[in-house]
This record gives sequence, structure tokens and C-alpha cells, in this order.
Amino acid sequence: MVSENDYNLRSDGEPGIDGYLGDFQRGPAVFTLYTLGSHPAQTPRVTTYLLDVDDGAGPRQCCRFTDDPEDTPEWSPAWNGDEWTLWIMAQSLALITEPDTP
Repeated sequence: MVSENDYNLRSDGEPGIDGYLGDFQRGPAVFTLYTLGSHPAQTPRVTTYLLDVDDGAGPRQCCRFTDDPEDTPEWSPAWNGDEWTLWIMAQSLALITEPDTP
């Protein structure tokens, strides 16, 4: 049996409510940011983020990145080098600072 929660999934198949920080839109694309948590084995702790994009075809991974300043974002092939990436990352960092969640 299909529940209504089956339709609100992240690109990695996890529930869309898990780690939700907020979303933003540009043109037909809606970007949704999630925190995937920190890696307890790393000191200092490094938090990983998942950014999904949905332009009407369902959520797909746009980018994964961490809060480690030494790391570089891992853009999906469709977004790697896109002219929107600087704007997308600025919006994502703003959501990390001030999430939409209570």
C-alpha cells in the first residue's frame, strides 16, 4: 500500500522530512537542502549536506557538500560547471545559517 509519505522522498530515497533545512527556487527548478548529519569519527565533526533539485520530474541530487572549508562541493554531472552554481551555493549557505525549520 502506498502512503502519502512515499511521494515526499529525497533523491537518496529517505523521507523528505529527515534533515530538511529549507528550499529555494529559480525558474522552474526548486532546490531543497537537507543536512545528512556529522561524521562522528572526524575531528572536528564535519557536517554533510544534500541539495536536491526538482524541475517537475521528481527530486534528483544536485550537489553534496560539507562544512569543512577544505572540501569542495560534489556537483552532479548535470550541474557541474553550470552558471547557477555560485548562486545555488550562496542560497544553500544562507539556509544553513537560517533554516526554514522551527
